[in-house]
Amino acid sequence: MGRPARRGAGMAMLCTLSIFLSLLVPAHTTRSPDCGGILTPSGLRYRKCRPTSPTPASVLVSQHLPFCSSRNQIISVKVDKFSLTLIPDTGMRLSIEVDLGTTSAPSTTKEMRLSILADLHVDMNPEGNLELVTSDCKPTLEEVQSTEGVTEDRSICLEVSKLLLFPNERLMSLAAPFPITPSCQVQYLPLAAPMYSEQGIIISLQTTFQVAGTVIPLPVSPVPFSMPEPVSSSPSHLILAFSEHFYTSLFSALEESGALNVSLLSSLTTATLAERITQMGSLFQEDLPVVLQAVTRSSPHVALEEDKAIVKLFLTAQIGAGSSLFQSFLSVNVDVTARLHFSVADTRMIISVAAAALLEELFLPTVREEVPAQINVVLRQGVFLPHIASFTYTDVNITIHKSSFLPSLLRTMS
Repeated sequence: MGRPARRGAGMAMLCTLSIFLSLLVPAHTTRSPDCGGILTPSGLRYRKCRPTSPTPASVLVSQHLPFCSSRNQIISVKVDKFSLTLIPDTGMRLSIEVDLGTTSAPSTTKEMRLSILADLHVDMNPEGNLELVTSDCKPTLEEVQSTEGVTEDRSICLEVSKLLLFPNERLMSLAAPFPITPSCQVQYLPLAAPMYSEQGIIISLQTTFQVAGTVIPLPVSPVPFSMPEPVSSSPSHLILAFSEHFYTSLFSALEESGALNVSLLSSLTTATLAERITQMGSLFQEDLPVVLQAVTRSSPHVALEEDKAIVKLFLTAQIGAGSSLFQSFLSVNVDVTARLHFSVADTRMIISVAAAALLEELFLPTVREEVPAQINVVLRQGVFLPHIASFTYTDVNITIHKSSFLPSLLRTMS
């Protein structure tokens, strides 16, 4: 049989492609894109994808070629070439070259050379799922050391589709929304089929957020989204870019779900406050704990600057007493500005919030610490990036660009 190092290379190629194409699911045209990705030529050639149940090209060839029968058995398969290359403005080209050892009798063996050139592109099926399909196929079969000419057997192309079964199955795994919190979910949707250029396979995505199973309406981004130009010398396999609008929408979804609201028990009591504010004694006859409740009064906003991301929260703080029966005695608007920090673990983007700065200081220094702490609790599990089953991001480099993007340069996929 073929060399082990080469046997799984073909399926690894298609697995790498399926990872990126899995970003594509049925689109809604009522919104504009707020994120996207580029699968670079080096990513298309990446060979270290590890499918959960691989079917090497050599096995498929030996089991499914039309000329394999009880009288004509394949006894050896050696995959010499299995490549997937980018064709700008068109799609991709699959090239397969296989050396076959066949026998029709115990003492008779032949060496055959099978060559297949197939053009691939992405289609959407009636169910709304995207599929990797062949648009053209040119198979040739010839006997090595024979004077007979090369034969062309179009039935072989039917078997090429079997090589696409596994990646197409994995394309469907992105359809379900990914959880952010128990009540908030995110889903990535394409606006159109991918474009093919010398830079790679380019797709623009739009994001929807669901709260309690219902898609929440979000405003269209005031700034059109476009993918950043990749650095020609970058070794990245996949480049993801997220716009300023994406992060504002994320925090708006968290606000809608109530995840940003906090209730804090102060170290003060009504008795200690009455020592400074005499009216407190007449309001509360018994000594009660002072409680601070902070709720969002309008949608948060995220600003991306060069190498820096800032979230602005607009809160209303209610200060009152009583743990079971809350009675407010003071209400104040509080604006909180905090810096965001990003990292990637597995398939999740981890977002953390640094210490906040209050634009209005009354006696609410607790908000400075507790509101960012609440956000960190909410986001500690991370926000899922576009991905499919059995896939992870490693060796990630993150760059924040002014006003537009947070590209994640994903160099290794495993």
